[in-house]
Parts: sequence; structure tokens; C-alpha cells
Amino acid sequence: MLKGLTWFLIAQLAGEACMRMTGLPVPGPVLGMVILFAGLILAPVIRTHIGASADLLLTHLSLLFIPAGVGVVLYLRELAQSAWALTVILLVSTWVGLAVTAWVAQFMLDREPHE
Repeated sequence: MLKGLTWFLIAQLAGEACMRMTGLPVPGPVLGMVILFAGLILAPVIRTHIGASADLLLTHLSLLFIPAGVGVVLYLRELAQSAWALTVILLVSTWVGLAVTAWVAQFMLDREPHE
């Protein structure tokens, strides 16, 4: 399991290094996930190590919501001041996401050959 966590941290470090060296407007951890994905495809031997660590992280995934909850409580006054704007943004983005998903699903179903 320690090897899997080490692979996660190496991928994140590589992503941070790529972001800082290239100046890409993408967060380092996101680049690290892309690097990790490429590593999983190119070197399948690390799958077993990463799989054990990923299972452990998924088991305790609810703990990762604690910092977000603390942030909401910490900025509750600012969130309350922007409640209408946040509500509109959430509603519009949800509907746009649903519409795009439906459009892509319909497009993919139309491309599928019917028997």
C-alpha cells in the first residue's frame, strides 16, 4: 500500500513540476492524474500497488469532505451574501450539464448501427 501512495505522490510531484516549468494554466494535481493515467497504461505492473491504495482511499472517501465543510462554515457569511447568484449558477449549470449529456447520449445512440 505504501508503494501505491508513493506512486500517487510521485505523479502529483511530476504534475506540479510540469505545471511550474511550462506555465500551463492547469493545476499540478490534474496534470499528475494525467501522468498517473499514462503510467497505468504504459506500465501495468504498478496497477496492483495503486489498486490497493485506491481501495483504501475510496473506503475513507467521506473524510475528504471535512475540509470542504469547514470552508463552507468559515465563509458562510460570504456565501449568504451571494446566495441568489450561487443558486442561479447551480441551476443553470445543472441544466446545461443535463442537456449536454442528453445531447451526447442521443448522438451516440444515433451513431450505433441498428440490427
